[in-house]
Parts: sequence; C-alpha cells; structure tokens
Amino acid sequence: MKVLVSDNLAPIGVKILQDAGLKVDVKTGLAPEELKKIIGEYDGLVIRSATKVTAEIIEAGEKLRVVGRAGIGLDNVDIPSASKKGIVVMNAPDGNATTAAEHAIAMMMAATRNVPQATASMKEGKWEKKKFQGREVTGKTVGIIGIGRIGRIFADRAQGLRMKVIAFDPHMTREQVEKLGIELVSLNELCKRADFISVHVPLTPETKHLVGAEQFKLMKKEMIFVDCARGGVVEEKALAEALKSGQIRGAALDVFEVEPTTHENCPLLAMDNFICTPHLGASTAEAQENVAVAIAEQMADYLQHGTVTNAVNVPSVSAEVLSQVGPYVTLAEMLGSLHMQIAKGGVQEIAIEYCGDLAEMITTPVTVSFLKGLFTPILKDAVNYVNAPIIASERGIRVVESKTSQSDDFLNLLSIRVKTSEGENVLAGTVFGRKEPRLVRLNTFRLEALPSGPMLFVHNNDVPGVIGKLGITLGESGVNISRMTVGREQASGRNVILLNTDSLVTKEQLQKVRALENIHEAMVLDLPDFGA
Repeated sequence: MKVLVSDNLAPIGVKILQDAGLKVDVKTGLAPEELKKIIGEYDGLVIRSATKVTAEIIEAGEKLRVVGRAGIGLDNVDIPSASKKGIVVMNAPDGNATTAAEHAIAMMMAATRNVPQATASMKEGKWEKKKFQGREVTGKTVGIIGIGRIGRIFADRAQGLRMKVIAFDPHMTREQVEKLGIELVSLNELCKRADFISVHVPLTPETKHLVGAEQFKLMKKEMIFVDCARGGVVEEKALAEALKSGQIRGAALDVFEVEPTTHENCPLLAMDNFICTPHLGASTAEAQENVAVAIAEQMADYLQHGTVTNAVNVPSVSAEVLSQVGPYVTLAEMLGSLHMQIAKGGVQEIAIEYCGDLAEMITTPVTVSFLKGLFTPILKDAVNYVNAPIIASERGIRVVESKTSQSDDFLNLLSIRVKTSEGENVLAGTVFGRKEPRLVRLNTFRLEALPSGPMLFVHNNDVPGVIGKLGITLGESGVNISRMTVGREQASGRNVILLNTDSLVTKEQLQKVRALENIHEAMVLDLPDFGA
C-alpha cells in the first residue's frame, strides 16, 4: 500500500510509515491539478494545512482510504465528501496544545515588555531605554476567553507567574471552572477587569468577531490583547482603532482573518503598539514531532490492521457493529450538535435512553457520537470519536445510559435529556426505514424534522399568517427552504418551526425574521450534513 505525504512532515513520521511496511512518497508543494493527477495511486494521504483536499481530489482518489492531518485543523478537508466515499479522516488534536499555550504566554510577555520594538530599535543603532519601559505581570489579572485544553494550560502557566485568572466560557459551569482556581465571569466583566486578555477558542459562527468595538470600549487603557487561537475571533478593524486611539495599550496576534497577512489587508502591521508572528502557535520541534508521530501511527494502524483512531467522521467500532447502529450514530451526532446550539449554560448531566430494539444493540458508539456532536460546535476539529468522552470527563459532565425494551410510538427511539446550569432540554429521535434520521421530540413539542445541514429554528405564537410571512420574508431575502417542519404545543398556543435551508441564513436575514410579528425567537443552526 502507498501513502503520499503532500505537506512538510517531521522525518520521524515518514519513518514510522515506512517501518510499518508502507511505501511512502513525499511530494510537497503540489498544485491542485498535479495532486489530482496522482492521488488515484495512493491508499493514504498525509497533509498539514497547505494541501486542500477538495471534493475533486477525493473523487479522483480511487484507492484512497484515509486522510491524516498532522495537527488539529481540518478546514482544508471536504469531510462530507470523504464520508460519502467511505474515506476515514483523522487528525492529531493533542500534539500541540502545550506549544500553543506557551506561545500565547510568550506573546503576552513580549508585548508587556516591548521586546520586539526594543530589539528593532537597537538594531537601528539606538539606545531608547526610557521609551520601552514595560509592566510586570505578577499580581495582574489575565482574562481567558475559552477554557478548553489550551486555555487551561495557559491558565496554569499564568498562575505560575502569580497572575489572577478569570475566564469567560458560556459552555462551562461555574463549578467546573472554579476547580481550576479560576473565576468564571461574563465577557463584559472580563473586558472590564482584565489587565491582559488571551483568546483560546476556535472560530465558529458563535465566536466570529466575538471581540469587537463594544468590547474594546470596556477595556482598561493599559490592557494588552493576545490572540494565538484563530483569526476572526477579534474584529481586526476594531482592534486597530482601539490601538490607534489609545483605548488599549497593545496587542499581539499570531493568527489573522486573512492568511498570509500583508500590509495591504491588515492595517495592524503598521502600528507601533502591535506585535505579531506568522501563525507560529504550533511551530516547535517538539510539537511537529508529536503530531507527525501521532498521525503516522494512526494511519499505519488503520491501513495495516483496520484500527480507527482519532477519526472525525468514523467511530472506532467494527464494521459489523457499525452496520447495525450506523444510522443511530449519525442521528446522535446531529442531536448533539442541535442541543449545543439551542442550549444555554454549561452542560452538567446527560441522560441517554435507548428504547425498543435499539436497547438490544451495542450502543456505546451512539453515546460517543452524541458527545462528539455536542462538543463540535464549540471545539470544532479538536474533538473526535476518541476524545469526546475524555472531554466530557474533563468538564465534569455526568453521562448516564439506560435501556428499555418499551417504545410506545416507534420501533426504536433515542431519547436524550441534557441538564445545563440554566435548565434542561429533551431531544428524541428515531430512524425511518434503514437510514433516515428524524428528530421527533424537542422538549414538549412533537414533530418530525430532519436535523441536518443549515437550518433555521423559530419559536412563535400559534396564530394564522406566521408561516406565510416567514416564507415570504425568507424568499424575498433569497433564502430557499428545502423542508419545513412544525411542532405544536396546544396548551401554550405556541409552535416551533424547523426549516432546512439551502445555505446558512445571514445575520441580516435573521434580523428580518426576528422583527416579524408573533416571532419570539429565531436562531441559525449549522448541523452535520450526512446527505440524509
């Protein structure tokens, strides 16, 4: 079997693949057309961030069985296309967590002590000691946006520097965060209190431009802002204005909305109180070796023995088990993603009940799939079918499973109750025929919806005209509705409407829907699309 390494990979990774008996070709810097011409020869493809594994590349990969990303991010892989073709997509999510956190610490220290500016000054033959006076971090308050794995490592290092740590993370409970010696606060309070702010969240619809002009207005004049996570979490134009006006003292970015970043697309680069690096968060020898070893071992195990590890699109189970519960694995991931996008507060407890014939099957992969779906909207590629239960444990989430042969309305039913710090939701789903997943209960509403792809969730009064006005408003805005499902609650006189749309509804289109009479709430959902 042959493996193509199309991006730079630490030599130890290539050696592991070769020692496993695989023929390895290293061909980096291939143009898309070049890759398309040769990919049909290979069983495996190893990439980092440069190679774009598009639907065309996947279609041309006649023998391709696995794509392995030496790192976390999988934005450059068309995962739905790979899944439809039965190609396993793997990543190595844990190899660079320490490196990323350490880089954020380094950027914070460099910014507060003016290290890059002072270095440049001296290289110009100057000795400007007074100009570059800095500030200590000891005793200061650092605000962390996102207490995931990297955020926790950053917090630990900051505490070692004798800093007070506060954090904003709407998906963590106060109890979970306080166990780390960290105070959980709102985003606005964090902005008001912090002397330093460090971002540690992925870029999602929820986090895009999370920090903008309104947040900078709340910050201290001496505050230093650091983002070594993902470009786009901070609104760069608002950051530039805050630095220019003296609203904050300084900023340090390792990531940008447009990469590679130049003076033409980023005014920040011309500012004296701004320091930057070209996306070096994972660029250490140790991290590159870690991810190379991890992905090489995973791919060798799969190609030689069929063992699936750290896959983002296939659970680690035998083909026999997957043939039985596969449709429910898909359903569970959809329901997990749905819950995380509609819920408020940090998840505390999950109760999963398997009803009917489903209770007689091996259901562990279904539970794991729900957890993966639950965490994906907030952690993106950092979660997969292997580490999802570990993440739940780290967050102190109790997961309880139960089984019953009774199922009043359906042959099989997957019922999930999720308790959060601000309430609870009950979701139930089933599979029609062999592979048609359906959401059949959303709290007290009964319905029959396909929880897949881009959707619009609407909560409204059950009165004539609402659905008509909703359809007209979306139609006039250019939104095509592929499916509409209504759930009714007669006692309260309210409905929920779930619409499958051809594309994600924009913020502007959503505002028009929310402005309609008798609409209580509307939100955009972006659920896994398995082509159901």
